[in-house]
Amino acid sequence: MKKPISWNDFEKLDIRVGTVVEVQDFPKARKPAWRMVIDFGPLGLKNTSAQITTLYDRENLLGKQVIAVVNFPPKQIANFLSECLVLGIYSESGDVVLLTPERTTANGMQVG
Repeated sequence: MKKPISWNDFEKLDIRVGTVVEVQDFPKARKPAWRMVIDFGPLGLKNTSAQITTLYDRENLLGKQVIAVVNFPPKQIANFLSECLVLGIYSESGDVVLLTPERTTANGMQVG
């Protein structure tokens, strides 16, 4: 387990639900990844990339709701600017299993 953080530290994270609306190949990534556009409702569309090609193909991702941190600064990944971090769980094999809401919710709703 990592070192405990304060409640104030947790409150600094802006974690929201969004729907994947676009998925593209990302051939310039070091490891196989998808480039995605996620609709966060009132926050707008945000770009991200995710190394999830082993478990998810385009058809599985389009329309899927995911959980992401939306207030990290943008990060340059190869020739692409990532604007949010999609959250997932590392499986025993090292693949990432996406965190998703149990039920459909409005895009942009905050996790807390």
